[in-house]
Amino acid sequence: MTAVAPSPDEVAAVKAVRRFNRFYTRHIGALDPYLGSEMSLTEVRVLYELAHREQAVASEIGKDLGLDGGYLSRILRRFEAKAWLAREPHPRDARQSLLRLTEAGHAAFAPLQQKSRDEARALLAPLSAPRRRQLVEAMQQLETLIEPEPGAQSRPPTAVLRDPRPGDIGWVVQQHGELYAREYGWNSEFEALVAEIGAEFLRKFQPDWEHCWIAELGGERVGAVFVVRKSATVAQLRMLILAPQARGLGLGARLTDECIAFARRKGYKKMVLWTNSCLTAARGIYAARGFQLTKSEAYKGFGQQLVGETWELKL
Repeated sequence: MTAVAPSPDEVAAVKAVRRFNRFYTRHIGALDPYLGSEMSLTEVRVLYELAHREQAVASEIGKDLGLDGGYLSRILRRFEAKAWLAREPHPRDARQSLLRLTEAGHAAFAPLQQKSRDEARALLAPLSAPRRRQLVEAMQQLETLIEPEPGAQSRPPTAVLRDPRPGDIGWVVQQHGELYAREYGWNSEFEALVAEIGAEFLRKFQPDWEHCWIAELGGERVGAVFVVRKSATVAQLRMLILAPQARGLGLGARLTDECIAFARRKGYKKMVLWTNSCLTAARGIYAARGFQLTKSEAYKGFGQQLVGETWELKL
C-alpha cells in the first residue's frame, strides 16, 4: 500500500507545532530542573495533583497525566521515601490506596507553587492589559481546540469580547457592506458611510469616553459594536453587526449590554442610536433594554426606500 505524501499545508502545520513546542518549553524551563528544585516537571505535576485532589488514587492520576504505571509508581515511592506521601486503605476498592500528602509533602510543595505563580506573573508583567487578555484568550482557544470538553459539541459556543486590533475596523466595514447588500439589497453608499464612521472613530478616538468590542467565536470575528461620545452627557451606540453564524446566541444583546454598562460607568446621562425600521432583530434588542423610539422619518438612501429611526435610553 502506497503511503500518501502529506500536503504542503500539513507539513507547514507540523513544523509550526514543533516550533511552538520548542519555544514554549524553553520559556517555562521544562528541560531544566523544574522551578529551581531537584525535581522534573513530571514529578512536580504529580505533587500538584496530590496536593489538590480530595481523594487521590494512583490510577486516576496516571490516566489524567498520561503516565505509565511503572513510572508513576517509582515517583510515588520516591515521595514516600522523603516522607511526603502517605497511603490509606480505599474505603470502596481494596485493590487501591488513597494517597495524601503529609505535612512535610505540603511544606515541600508550597514554595514550588508560589514560585510557579511568581514566574507566571513575571511572564505577564511586560505585557499591557489588552495584550494580557489577548494571551489568555489565545491560551483558552488553544486548550479548547486541542482538547474540547466532553459534550462541548452539543453546547452553544461562548463568544469572547475583546478590544479592537489593527485590521478589525476594516473587517467591520466589509461585514456591513457584504451583509446589507446580500440581505437588504443596499448599495455601496452604505459601505462608504460605514467606512467614514470607522475612519473617524480611529482618527478621533477618545479612550476615556469611547470603546469598541470585537466578538469572536472559535478565534473568528463574528460581531462588533461601538460607543462614541456625542456630547459630554450623551453616548451613541453605533455599527452593531453580527455575522450570520453568530445569530441566535444572544450575542447582539450581550454587545448592547456592554455598551450600556460602559456608558453608565462613564457618567453619560443618555444613550442614543440611529437605525432603520427594517432591522427588526436589532430593534427588538433595543426595545427590550428600554430604548424608546423618539423619531421616525422616511428617506431614500443606499438604493432603497427606507425609514430611519432614532432611539434613546435614559441612563
